[in-house]
Amino acid sequence: MPSLSRLISALAGFLGGRRQLLAGMAVGVAAVLLALAGLRYTSSSDFCVSCHVHPAADSSWTLSTHYKNESGVVVHCSECHLPPAGLYQLSEKARMGIRDVFSTLFKDTDKIDWFERSALYNARHYTYDSSCRRCHAELYSAGLTAKGVEAHKHYEGQGDKPDKLRCINCHKAVGHYRGETLIADAAAAPRRTRPANRPGTGEEFKGYTETIPGTDVTFEMTAIPGGIFLMGSPEDEPLRKQDEGPQHEVALSPFWIGETEVTWNEFRAYFDETSQPARRDTLTGYQPDTGDVDTRTGPTPKYGSSDIGGWEAAYSMTYHAAVEYCKWLSKKTGKKYRLPTEAEWEYCARAGTTTPYFFEGDPRKLSARPLLNRLFGAQDGEAARFVFFARNSAGQVQNPYTNEPNPWGLYNMLGNVKEFCLDYYAPDAYYRLDDGLGGPETGAVVDPVGPPGGVEYVVRGGSYLSDPADFRSASRGSTHHDAWLLTDPHKPKSKWWYSDCMEVGFRIVRVPDSGETVKLPAGGK
Repeated sequence: MPSLSRLISALAGFLGGRRQLLAGMAVGVAAVLLALAGLRYTSSSDFCVSCHVHPAADSSWTLSTHYKNESGVVVHCSECHLPPAGLYQLSEKARMGIRDVFSTLFKDTDKIDWFERSALYNARHYTYDSSCRRCHAELYSAGLTAKGVEAHKHYEGQGDKPDKLRCINCHKAVGHYRGETLIADAAAAPRRTRPANRPGTGEEFKGYTETIPGTDVTFEMTAIPGGIFLMGSPEDEPLRKQDEGPQHEVALSPFWIGETEVTWNEFRAYFDETSQPARRDTLTGYQPDTGDVDTRTGPTPKYGSSDIGGWEAAYSMTYHAAVEYCKWLSKKTGKKYRLPTEAEWEYCARAGTTTPYFFEGDPRKLSARPLLNRLFGAQDGEAARFVFFARNSAGQVQNPYTNEPNPWGLYNMLGNVKEFCLDYYAPDAYYRLDDGLGGPETGAVVDPVGPPGGVEYVVRGGSYLSDPADFRSASRGSTHHDAWLLTDPHKPKSKWWYSDCMEVGFRIVRVPDSGETVKLPAGGK
């Protein structure tokens, strides 16, 4: 039998091991409890408000329906801005925490544009449908309006598409009350003023002021004598995309182009004369392909608001609506107006230059996309003088005459709103130029109008939300028709207004009528 001393020694060793195990377990439990307490504390609204520098986050939250409501239930920051508990919540909390710490250490928080940060395209990155549905499990609650039922059916019918409609698309103001966001009424909007030193375009072929008959609304048309230019970007242009090449010569005939993008007041004249009092997109007699405009079938009220007016650039109308506006304006004035071709647009955007922008600037230094620029800030250079874009627009469309024109006297050819072009979009459009359309092998392409068919249309110039990489003179874009109508729950969806694109508009062009003599100044542009 083992001696008593050996038994005592063994027992002591066993108890010592148990004590170490128990001590380790106690430390582990304490660590878990501390971690949970830390997670709870750092997810509390008091902690969020103490750290976040957003000047109105707390006050706008306490005015929202998630704070002031009939039930008395208060919804706190983390319940909307973090997903429900689990590994995904921890990973998102870490992601946003790292971002906030970096911003605090390396960015000037006084210069953060909170209005722009609250825009939908940003807000989607820190709100979660799973959090919304955790509380709002029943989408068809008592008292839900017919419009709400229609919208929620549309939401549920999307499946698992990566670009699916999200709760915040329609309920953006429920978490932080921001008041009404209607477009300013025309009567209250300040009248635009044009600089007295407007650049001239030659003595014979002149620009002119057009007054829309029956209104006091006017707009300026600038004369472009035409000429030959290199369209597209060279292969060594920084941040170039494949659809911008190959470069090719284009010869353009004379035309006039709008000095600015079409404004709300101009579009309002069309809307007031032709708009439908209710949704009637398929009225008998509408003939979109005849070239005629049927004033009985104008646009329905604007999605989300029927209040349109002001001297800012008009936006969110569909390509169809822009074309119908041109038809209506042509009928009203007796002059043939239309959208610019992609070639006409780029010719005017370049204004005689061959560089990435019509002003001096390197896209690699201006763009926020290169890693070093994202970390330490991109340069603005001269861009802010001429362009309303993501860093200087305050997240909204601006009055066109509040920055400087390009060398040909045209405002906002880059930035402010993207602009529809007449052409169908094709990524290989420039490669197909020699298929019966001219091209480098056959000489300059004369007055090209793009591919003969397609699904989407060309948009150019970038917008008030764009990065400088996307408003280079050669940069090409296209409509995204279905995505831009994602929120619209109607069947069929509106043909007049995009519900999910607030950054596309248009500018108009007029070509000389047949038989109209155009005497060009010597040397042209």
